[in-house]
Amino acid sequence: MSSVSTEKTVDPRRKFRARVAFSLILVFSVVFMLTAVDVVRVFAQSTSTEAPAALTPERAGVMKFGLIAAAIAFGFGAIGAGIAIANVGAAAMGAISEKPEIASQALIFIALAEGLVVFGFITAIMILGRL
Repeated sequence: MSSVSTEKTVDPRRKFRARVAFSLILVFSVVFMLTAVDVVRVFAQSTSTEAPAALTPERAGVMKFGLIAAAIAFGFGAIGAGIAIANVGAAAMGAISEKPEIASQALIFIALAEGLVVFGFITAIMILGRL
């Protein structure tokens, strides 16, 4: 007597598609929730009838140096990242041409160099927020 197994075999492609669909739904739901929170916060703000502070010469000088500091922070971050990516990218392409299986590791180093721009941008935003 031969017994036939009634277990279903799951197609790997179908399983992968299900995981990708679940991941996309999860990401979009998180983005939707964060967007909804931000929109509610914008509409919940009270309107103030107070006039903005007058721009005095002292305040103008402080704003001038604050804007210069933000520009320097972002500019040096971008220049540093450009130099780092130029060197790391050239080395990564040479290493990948000799050994293609290390491509993912090379991309990680390039992404680390790209992080310098992000740090400069965040610093500039923090400076501008204080003005």
